[in-house]
Amino acid sequence: MKVLVWHVHGSWTTAFVQGAHEYLIPVVEGRGPDGLGRARTWDWPASAREVTPADLRDEQPDVVVLQRMRDLELVREWLGREPGRDLPAVFLEHNAPGLEPDAEPVPYTRHPMAGQDAVPIAHVTHFNRLFYDNGRAPTTVIEHGIVDPGERWTGELERAAVVVNEPVRRGRTVGADLIPGLAEVAPVDVFGMGLAGLHAAHGLDPARVALFDDPPQATMHAELARRRVYVHPVRWTSLGLSLLEAMHLGMPVVALATTEAVEAVPAEAGVLSTRPERLWAAVRTFLHDPDAARLAGKAARAAALERYGLDRFLRDWDALLEEVTR
Repeated sequence: MKVLVWHVHGSWTTAFVQGAHEYLIPVVEGRGPDGLGRARTWDWPASAREVTPADLRDEQPDVVVLQRMRDLELVREWLGREPGRDLPAVFLEHNAPGLEPDAEPVPYTRHPMAGQDAVPIAHVTHFNRLFYDNGRAPTTVIEHGIVDPGERWTGELERAAVVVNEPVRRGRTVGADLIPGLAEVAPVDVFGMGLAGLHAAHGLDPARVALFDDPPQATMHAELARRRVYVHPVRWTSLGLSLLEAMHLGMPVVALATTEAVEAVPAEAGVLSTRPERLWAAVRTFLHDPDAARLAGKAARAAALERYGLDRFLRDWDALLEEVTR
């Protein structure tokens, strides 16, 4: 079928477009939020095609995957069709509740699609479905799937790796304030987008914390795999795809025991805790014991392949898309 889907979350969309459908990716002049077009730092198949708003009516999509309230407006404007009535639709919710500036406080956050029953909400984690007030909207959970980068961990560099986007702007939400404590026990390499100003914002020593701003995904995977341990300091998120990618690479994991991470990371794959002191002790252990790091990384990869494999993810989405178009 023809699936209309916006490029909102690059890593998620990379997995989604690996399926057997034709994926219509809106593109607008300037590649703004209404139409980023195809990814430039991920490898997408030819079945993911860019379409302009003017061309979209001729394409006549069979189903739309909505990811923002703005997407409903664009479907009405570009296609003249009402999602859930004239065009089968699913609303994919990436975010944990309470992240939007005007959101109600957790656990009272009401989902913006809660007042209707024509468009099901697909949450990416069970935590999100539990914590949102979904109202009368039908809900399901389709957990993440990862395009397997392969078991590539060498741990040759006695350094900790962190992946985080916009840590200066997002601050405590993504655990930027925890990086100084981590840097006291290990040299740290931070990968992600929008890293400028991180040293100044948190008093970080460039000799202890190196920044790698917006590397291509393949480059980032290769570099992550050379670091001894992956650290996930994020306080509040759905479930960081970078965490699952690190597990696929075979990296041992040290992470905050918050949101869905407690379900994703088994005990043998690393250490989860809400006590930073315990996390930093685990980092120190992995730095000094490469055999322990290797064993934990293998357990992490096995767990990630079992639960977050691409085939299961695509099957789940196929079933949901078939259900809403039936």
